[in-house]
Amino acid sequence: MNVQTAIRPEQAELLQQARLEAYSTPLEDFHPGAPRLFQNDTLWPWFERLRKEAPVHYCTKAPIEPYWSVTRYHDIMHVDTNHAIFSSDVSHGGIMIRDVAPGYEWPSFIAMDEPRHGDQRKTVSPMFMPDHLDELAVLIRQRSARVLDSLPRNETFNWVERVSIELTTQMLATLFDFPFEERRKLTRWSDVSTALPKSGIVSSEEERRRELEECAAYFGRLWKERAKAEPRNDLISMMAHSEATRHMTPDNLMGNLILLIVGGNDTTRNTMTASVLALNENPGEYQKLRDNPALIETMVPEVIRWQTPLAHMRRTALVDTELGGERIKKGDRVVMWYVSGNRDEEVIENPDAYIIDRKRPRIHLSFGFGIHRCVGMRLAELQLRIVWEEILKRFERIEVVGPPKRVYSSFVRGYETLPVRIPG
Repeated sequence: MNVQTAIRPEQAELLQQARLEAYSTPLEDFHPGAPRLFQNDTLWPWFERLRKEAPVHYCTKAPIEPYWSVTRYHDIMHVDTNHAIFSSDVSHGGIMIRDVAPGYEWPSFIAMDEPRHGDQRKTVSPMFMPDHLDELAVLIRQRSARVLDSLPRNETFNWVERVSIELTTQMLATLFDFPFEERRKLTRWSDVSTALPKSGIVSSEEERRRELEECAAYFGRLWKERAKAEPRNDLISMMAHSEATRHMTPDNLMGNLILLIVGGNDTTRNTMTASVLALNENPGEYQKLRDNPALIETMVPEVIRWQTPLAHMRRTALVDTELGGERIKKGDRVVMWYVSGNRDEEVIENPDAYIIDRKRPRIHLSFGFGIHRCVGMRLAELQLRIVWEEILKRFERIEVVGPPKRVYSSFVRGYETLPVRIPG
């Protein structure tokens, strides 16, 4: 399939250099989880080579403890759906490539094994049921219209700040019934909780600790208020009045809060930005969408695949096992690279292309599989669908006028800035 693309010359040159480096580096020296590859968007040839030559690869050359990389779609599915063999529990190190830092061992239901995981997850799942999503859809459309109508014409602005962050943070505030005028605290706490030391988001571990203690204290006050009040339809009240979560320790509460904040912030916010970037890099697809707005239905899952907003999830082997012909020992770290599985040529046709009318666009790994599949995935899709319906009503096009600045992280595939202009 021939897809028209418009990649910037400097990015094309970076990718060419990355390909040379990836194919000349000995496999035993590979560290595919290096954050610089993700910040520069040069990860692709590294994972392409791993899928071809070492789909289950053991990295010993990283500045962190050794880890296995699982890079093919079906192998990732095997790990993700075998929770009796591969643990998510925070006591084994958690769900990120790096072990949870001492002092941050906050258990959340994504970092728990059964049966605790299921009991706590069920507490918040009613928030994302179809009837409630129908109610939220009305609010999402009103807010999308308001934010889009406020955007300048013929003037460069940061799409991340003006649209992606604003809309996702408004929704987070609604889900928590968080004081609306202080909603940007949620964005900051999300960024701080996942930031790497070299990211520039926090200057020191002391600053991170101080800000997350502020988060814990703030939500602690809201928890006490909701626990004393009649049950309401917000995430804090749901947890405060459920038998499975009402007696949570402060650490367990903090773990679930950070999970819900990051999950509600990063996935939608970064895919919302990626949708503008992808259409600009693929002008033929943008024209398809303008000609047929009904393609939003397939464009949304396609951009979620193309972006893969959370690049990986990690598990820890509970027993000796075998995967892809490799022997994995009990206690080994096993990293599922969703970002690689979503480009697996054996499962997805022409996977590097962004094609908004794919026949089976939901064959992607971005939300995970098995018991830990993203509880809010339908809300994320709903937000993206509505914002693009409202964009197409208003703007002939949104032009990207400069390179994006990406987050320094191999976990969150995010954007700090995306300069755009809307012709008037």
